[in-house]
Amino acid sequence: MKILYGTGNKAKVESMRKIIEVHGFDAELFTIKDVGYDQDVEETGTTFEENAKLKAEALCMMCGLPCLADDSGLCVDALDGRPGVYSARYAPNRDFNEGMKMLLKEMEESGKSTRKAHFSCCMALAYPNEKTMIFEGRVDGKISQTPSGNGGFGYDPIFIPEGFDKTFAELGEDIKNKMSHRSRALEKLINKIK
Repeated sequence: MKILYGTGNKAKVESMRKIIEVHGFDAELFTIKDVGYDQDVEETGTTFEENAKLKAEALCMMCGLPCLADDSGLCVDALDGRPGVYSARYAPNRDFNEGMKMLLKEMEESGKSTRKAHFSCCMALAYPNEKTMIFEGRVDGKISQTPSGNGGFGYDPIFIPEGFDKTFAELGEDIKNKMSHRSRALEKLINKIK
């Protein structure tokens, strides 16, 4: 099965290819650059689902291929669920090192003691002339006191998934790819397609 993956983010593409492998999904993933499209669809939605659907449907219409798109982010309880849908834009110039510093500072200034957080992912799979399918995945955990680890991307160095004492960035790709929010959403998609 050939699927267009609606992102220009190289780290996300590599991560998704590895997650597909982990789940034994027989799919060949193409990127928007592979089909000669060099810009992301603007995320104007206010929810993960709206943004994922927007991207999947726009790219599906453009190229006529099944298109998979997702939107995901880090939701922090002490910040009333922020940065959430604005996770990538929360980091100045998408500099996640700066974004993590800002987030930790904002948590401290909130005066709230909770460190609970979760990563959320919504995937949309659009086929030409068919209703778009939506799949959600979530992984609960907490925010560490300081960033730790060199693996992963985004906010992985400050997120400790439930049941572990290390951040996603320390746990390594093999563990993360089996249990991440993106992996859980993809698993639901695969089960539906099968």
